[in-house]
This record gives sequence, C-alpha cells and structure tokens, in this order.
Amino acid sequence: MRLVWKSLDKMRCLRKRSTIPFLGFLITFLLFLNLYIEDGYVLEGDKRQLRETSVHPPSSERYVHTFRDLSNFSGAINVTYRYLAGTPLNRKKFLTIGLSSVKRKRGNYLLETIKSIFDQSSYEELKEIVVVVHLADFDLVWCENLVQEISRKFAHHIIAGRLLVIQAPEEYYPSLDGLKRNYNDPEDRVRFRSKQNVDYAFLLNFCTNLSHFYMMLEDDVRCSRNFLTALKKVITSREGSYWVMLEFSKLGYIGKLYHSRDLPRLAHFLLMFYQEMPCDWLLIHFRGLLAQKDVIRFKPSLFQHMGYYSSYKGAENKLKDDDFEEDSIDIPDNPPASLYTNINVFENYDATKAYSTVDEYFWGKPPSTGDFFVIVFNKSTKISKIKISTGSDDRQNDILHHGALEVGEKLVGTKKGKQCSSYITLGEFKNGNIEVQDVDHKIAFDIECVRIVVTASQKEWLIIRSISLWTTQPPSQ
Repeated sequence: MRLVWKSLDKMRCLRKRSTIPFLGFLITFLLFLNLYIEDGYVLEGDKRQLRETSVHPPSSERYVHTFRDLSNFSGAINVTYRYLAGTPLNRKKFLTIGLSSVKRKRGNYLLETIKSIFDQSSYEELKEIVVVVHLADFDLVWCENLVQEISRKFAHHIIAGRLLVIQAPEEYYPSLDGLKRNYNDPEDRVRFRSKQNVDYAFLLNFCTNLSHFYMMLEDDVRCSRNFLTALKKVITSREGSYWVMLEFSKLGYIGKLYHSRDLPRLAHFLLMFYQEMPCDWLLIHFRGLLAQKDVIRFKPSLFQHMGYYSSYKGAENKLKDDDFEEDSIDIPDNPPASLYTNINVFENYDATKAYSTVDEYFWGKPPSTGDFFVIVFNKSTKISKIKISTGSDDRQNDILHHGALEVGEKLVGTKKGKQCSSYITLGEFKNGNIEVQDVDHKIAFDIECVRIVVTASQKEWLIIRSISLWTTQPPSQ
C-alpha cells in the first residue's frame, strides 16, 4: 500500500497530465482490494465516536487521522463530531435521511426542507425515520444561529430523537488548497465541489449505524406525501434482487437510497477521490464498481428541488423534476415474483422490465395466438387492483391488439419452471390497456399467477410498458 500512496503523491504533482485512466485503475484496484478485507473490522477508537462530544485538538499532522486507514473501506472513519442538537437513539430506525448544508449567499431553504420531511410523514412513518443535518460551514456563528432556529421550530422532533444536528470539525478536513484543476474548472469551483465531497463523506460516516437504509437529500427539497410508505413499497418489490443505489429523483444528489451497510465504503470512496470530480459523477463510478451497471430510477419522483439559488456563489438554479408528484402514495406493490414468456424477446428488453416501476419496458417480436406472459409470485397473495399498459409514446402501434388478463392458482412444476394449472379470466385488453379494480372481491382464492394471453396473432411488435399490482396485505412479512 505504501507504493500506492507514493504513486498518488506523484500524480498530484502532474496536474497537466490526464488523470482519468489512472483514476479508473486506482478505483478498481481499491474496490477489489476491499473484497479481501473483513467487513466486520472497525477501528478501536470508532466504538466511542458517537458518544463523544468534545472537539479533537488540532495537530501538525492535521489530516493524517482522516486518511490513515483508507485501505479498510468497511471500517468507520475516526471523526469526533460536535453534537449541535439531539443525540442518537439506541434503537435502529428503518430510514435515515441525511442533509448537508452550508451558508448560502442568497436564500436558505434548510428549514423548509426539514419541515417538508416531517409534515409529509404520518405519525406511524415518523416512528421509523431519523433526520441528520450536517452543518458543514466553518462559520461557527452562522451555525450557532441556525441551530437555535432549528431547535426552536423542531424541538419536539429533537426530543423524540427524530432530528439530529451535527458538525465535523474543520481540523478533520483534508487540504482544500492547491487542488487539481480537472475539467478546467475555476479554482473556487474546484474548492467548493471538493469540500462538498468531504461534507457528504463525513455525513455518511456518521449515519452508518442509525438505520437499515439511508436516503440522501439536498437542503432545498420538497417531499411528496407519505414518501416513506412509497419507499417501503419499492424496497419490498426489489426483494431478492441486487442493488446499490435506487433513485427517486432525476436531479443532483436528491432522493438517492442506499443500504446502510454500504455507507462506510461510500464515505471512504468520496474521501479518497474528493478532489477528482463532483459527487454525482463519483456516485456513478461507485455504483458501477459495486456491480450495478444501470441506473434504477423510479417514477413518479418523490422529491422536488425547490431552491432558486445555488449554494455555489448564489447562482440561479431553477431546475425542476417534471416527474415529481405531490401525492405518490399510489405506487404499486408488485410483490416478489418470477416472470416467464414464450414471446421472442428483442435484445435486452426482457420480461422483468415490464414488472419494474423503473422507467423501462418489455419489448418482443410479433406475438402469435396462444403466446403468454406470466408472473408467478414467490408467495400467494391477495390482489386488489391490476393495471397493465402496452405500447409507448414513440411506438404507439406496438400494443397488445387482442389479449386477455387471467389470474391463477395451483402451482405445478414444468420444464420451464412453475406455472399455475387453473386460471380465471378477468377481462380483455382495450386499446392495449387493461385495469381491473376490486380483484380480491371477484376472486375467492389467493392468487399465485397473473397471466397475459395473446388471443389473436399480430404483425406489430409488442411493448409491455408497465405491469402494476396492488395488494390488500403486505406480500411478505
């Protein structure tokens, strides 16, 4: 590892040379090195870090303690945080929502963001979340004034353990002078985005053991109503599938969901390459190196950017997510299932993409009479509503022109996997779509399969854009 660090020091001096090939190699090397490191290892001093509130005294080796153990991507970073408001509870919550905030030249939206999180959550949902605000500005007077305002407006949430305000002291930060000028960014822009990477790293590090999942928001965001319920539906629908990051907004570092177990790696990753590129670019590398190749983004978006002025120089930033909906509670449940079809699949537009709430679809070659598309649940369940849409805006004729929707029971094994032996027809497709309400009132049995059957051959290809199922009870306990 000493040779690697020596190489890094040399590379910092060669600023005119392209860093991208070397960076890619280094990232890959470090991530694969971590596969051989025991995940349970934590620095001895870190066991005390969440209980300490004193500030670590400055030293001449100012940054050594921050970067000392970067080879251990699974261990916590040894930082002694200031607790500005609230203290962590002993019990793990379902979700931590992390916000990092600095002083803006124009506008301040942090209080509105915190208010939106709490106001848009039910009493039962509030029991399952904790909000952590990292005040990452070195202006201590500004921080103190803001903490007083937060404490006055959200005192009951602080007392209940639902809101924590923290700060990582300045002496834990790496050097923000003489940074690489990658992409010809101006010096102040490089300093801003590099510090932002470290701000996020320290926030992630603090939140590692607070909950099972972690959601990153920015400090100028509005939330949809009951967003936690919608999140839980999506997480349940992804059971059994691998993911690193799920996205619930298409803007910036808003609405990005992680397993909390991945936070130490992500924190180390952002610290290691803090000066190389903006955080949203680093996140793409991190996701890919942990083997999630594609973006997994859900619609409708659950979070909306509401600020008009950026935290960088107060520049105007009026970006809006046009997929945002204020009421997103009607996200389908789509219980865990296996999908089968005998329709010829085009390229990688496979059957699973029709069943996902991600913006993707199934695409097959012209189907014939008797062809099918079947969903076999991992566990029989009661379905209240089924909605299926075919075709797309740019291929409006690639719909199912003639088809029926069926539900089945009595699973049997076949050469192609499990299938139901008994089906009941719920209805026919009209203009490529079908929606059936109150399925649980029409069907007496717990459903094990949902099947689409082609009732007449067609010359057009078939796009199944979305299959949405709502259950009357949780699909798994």
